[in-house]
Parts: sequence; structure tokens; C-alpha cells
Amino acid sequence: MIISKTPFRISFVGGGTDIKDFYSKYSGAVVSAAINKYMYITVNRRFDDSVRVSYSDTEIVDDASQVKHDIVRECLRMTGITHGVEITSVSDIPKGTGLGSSSAFTVGLLNALYLYKGSQLSALDLAEKACEIEIDILGNPIGKQDQYASACGGLNFFAFCQDGKVVRERINLSDNDYRKSDRKLVMFYTGGEHKTAQILAEQKKEMSRNEATMCRMRDQAYSLKEDLETNGFNAYFGELLSEGWRLKRTLAGSISNSGIDELYRKGLEAGALGGKLLGAGGSGFLLFYVDEERQDEVRKNLDLKELPFTFTSYGTRIICCD
Repeated sequence: MIISKTPFRISFVGGGTDIKDFYSKYSGAVVSAAINKYMYITVNRRFDDSVRVSYSDTEIVDDASQVKHDIVRECLRMTGITHGVEITSVSDIPKGTGLGSSSAFTVGLLNALYLYKGSQLSALDLAEKACEIEIDILGNPIGKQDQYASACGGLNFFAFCQDGKVVRERINLSDNDYRKSDRKLVMFYTGGEHKTAQILAEQKKEMSRNEATMCRMRDQAYSLKEDLETNGFNAYFGELLSEGWRLKRTLAGSISNSGIDELYRKGLEAGALGGKLLGAGGSGFLLFYVDEERQDEVRKNLDLKELPFTFTSYGTRIICCD
């Protein structure tokens, strides 16, 4: 049995500029971090020649080409596995909540399947192959940042070049700054599952009208990287979260709604210095930068389930190979 463990991610600034329609014209950039919430994938040889896939549904088919789960089917096709395998997945976080679960699933599955076939790929190769499946083969209107964040781990600046190349620069903070990030960043679950593809499709449709705004969002990634490397983790982080959220809300009507806007307002009124809704929008997790002495008031004002988390330096890993 092979088990992979792949982190989810939080995208802080620049989200959306990792979509090809934008970066192929202007280049894109994001700052994001892998967190200690994970997707676990197990791959095991079956006794017979069938293929069994267990997720929210269970499929048992004679051949990998018959698998209905599109990501599983294409990962099996890419790795050349046609039969006699069993795949299961367990996640710390519900899907569609803005933490990059789909890409974590793809990266983790590829990591396990390639090892099952006797190969080990680098993190960057796994990320690029996951992008190939999700974007090029399946045609999902998403960007590249999630695959790279889950594959690489850590706190990173990613640049998306016009020719499609992705450049990763790890942002190294002091131990004290990492402890500050653990203390000052809080995350709350607003409920629901957003439709990432629908929201991003609307955003892409309006991209020509929003190019100037998206250039500003891209530039925020450069600003945050520079400030973190120069001044460490500080209140500017929270200010950029809010500035980026204000810009993002203008890209498509489905990114926010009256309920999310009200919760966001309550968080700021209770003392948060900045924040944003994670992922494509519509629902999921709200992230806030809050000084410790105001956090109880924020929790009381929001009355939502909180998800404790920390950054993790590890990307996708194999934790069992028996």
C-alpha cells in the first residue's frame, strides 16, 4: 500500500492572475502558503483485475477508462495504469471551500500512482502534470497556483510567465515571524460549497474589462514578498489582504454576496485589521489578520466554526510505502 499526504493551501494575494488568459499577456504572480490540513490518497493492488475508486462515491469497473471520476481517470491514463488497482481518498477539509482541494487531490494521486509504477517525480514535475490534467486535458477554467502550492509546500512567491513557465521563490521568515503568523491569522468556515469553475468562467468572460485591476492584484504579490522579506510578518499583511479582496470583488458578481459581505464587515468591526474570502469566492473560509487581544471579540461577533491552522514547509509526501 502507498499513502500520499498532500497539503491544502491558502492564497493571500494575486489569485486569478495565474490563469492563462491573463498571464499569457501580462504575466501573473501570487503569494500563497501550504497549511497543515491534508488530502490523503491510498493506492493498493487489488486481488483481481478490476479498478476500485472510493471517494464520496464508490466505483468498481473493469478498466481505468471506465472510471467516471474525471481526475482519477486521467491520472490513471497518464501513469499508464489500466487495471488491478484500488484508490481511496480522505480529506481534512470539505471540497469547494477555497483551500485548493481539487488540486491537492490531483497532486497527491499522481505522487502515489507514479510511485506505484516505480517512479518518483519532483514536486515541480508533479505540479506541472497536475496542471496538464486539470487545465489542458479536462479544460477546467482554473489557474496554476494550487497545484504548485500543494506540490511544493511552504510559504512561496510564484511567478507565472507569459510562456507558461512557473518560477517559485520560497519566502523565508524567521521563527519569530512564523510564530506571529500562527497567532495572528484566524480562519472561519462560512458554510456551503462554491462552484469554482462557474465563478472563474464568469471572471474569464469579464477579463478584458478587468485587466487593469488584475495587474494591480498581481503587483500586490510583489509588494507582499518584498515586505515580508524586508520587514517580516506585520500588519501590512492584513492591509494587503483587504485591499486584494476589495479588488477581487469587482471581477465578478458571484465572488461575494450579501451574507459574505456582512460576515466580513462583522470581522473588521470586531477588530480584524484585514481579511479575505479564500478561493474563487461565493462561500468557504474567511481569513482574517487579527491581533491576539481582539480575537475573542471577532470569534464572538462571527459565531462561526473556526479552523486552527499553521503553515507547513512540506509539500506532497509519501508517508507509507509497504
